[in-house]
Amino acid sequence: MNRSKFDLAVGVFVALGMLALGFMALRVGNLASFDGSEGYRLEARFDNIGGLKSRAPVKSAGVVVGRVESIKLDNTTYEAVVSLRVKPEYRFSNDTIASILTSGLLGEQYLSLDVGGDPSYLSDGARIVKTQSAFVLEKLIGQFLFNKAAESSGTSK
Repeated sequence: MNRSKFDLAVGVFVALGMLALGFMALRVGNLASFDGSEGYRLEARFDNIGGLKSRAPVKSAGVVVGRVESIKLDNTTYEAVVSLRVKPEYRFSNDTIASILTSGLLGEQYLSLDVGGDPSYLSDGARIVKTQSAFVLEKLIGQFLFNKAAESSGTSK
């Protein structure tokens, strides 16, 4: 009888551990917070979104105000079209600027909304006109190396 109580305790402990791991996986994957069905939808177009992914956070002043809903490519303008859903308690003016930023040096990318001074607000389905594309570190390093190579080949003549 003592052995069966021990086995039951181990089983309960393992089950709780599995539930905790499942919960942590949902939290890390941004799936356990902010139900996408509530709030209003906005759209922004970017020349380059870098590593921005669906379900990435949308932040304003460092506070998560929504999530990226979907990302697609416009076949005529070849711009990335980012759809985002913002929680209903947050309102943004018509001259809001959407930027793609990175958390830390090599962290995840998120969409940042910087509010302007326009007294009218964006409504459901509106497009954010002012955008700033992602800063791609690899592109900057490539340009730097290309310029250094061009300088060194120009000075050797």
